[in-house]
Amino acid sequence: MQDLIFFGDSLTAGYQLRAADAFPALLQTRIDALGLPYKAYNYGVSGETSAGGRQRVASVLARHPVAVFVLALGANDGLRGIPIRETVQNLQDILNQVRQKYPQARIVLVGLEFPFDLGPLGGHRFGQYATEFKALFRALAEKNSLPFVPFLLQGVLGQRHLNLPDGVHPNAAGHKLLADNVWAILEGVLKN
Repeated sequence: MQDLIFFGDSLTAGYQLRAADAFPALLQTRIDALGLPYKAYNYGVSGETSAGGRQRVASVLARHPVAVFVLALGANDGLRGIPIRETVQNLQDILNQVRQKYPQARIVLVGLEFPFDLGPLGGHRFGQYATEFKALFRALAEKNSLPFVPFLLQGVLGQRHLNLPDGVHPNAAGHKLLADNVWAILEGVLKN
């Protein structure tokens, strides 16, 4: 059995849901159904920023001989308006740490976008920030030659019936779509 690490924030953790309803657990069910030799570990931490992830990743890497690492961080950076270059540097550092410790590990990068108002970043500055935020993930994936999930929340963001009352975190039905979005890329990585 090979270790498959999902490293992210509340979107990965399955905020306010049973662990079995979070998308990493849903993906384990698909992996098992196909008889693929992977054990999924959910290292999603609510409120985590890319800076927090950079500090935390070494302890996760020390616990597992990582075969596949799915990096799904950045949402809280966007919500807090953290400068794009800091998010990029933090995510790149996480990728570098994984590659240094496990050179053979396959890494999947998960992208995000923010088509909603970020409060103090409103107006024209928000539009520019949202555009740059969305672009940073694809640029990182291309720079590092990584399989890329373009938008984790595709089909879920802004859909009231797929989110908790806070309108930000997917409910159990929403996590099924998150699983679909990730699986579209992850399946090919696991089968090769």
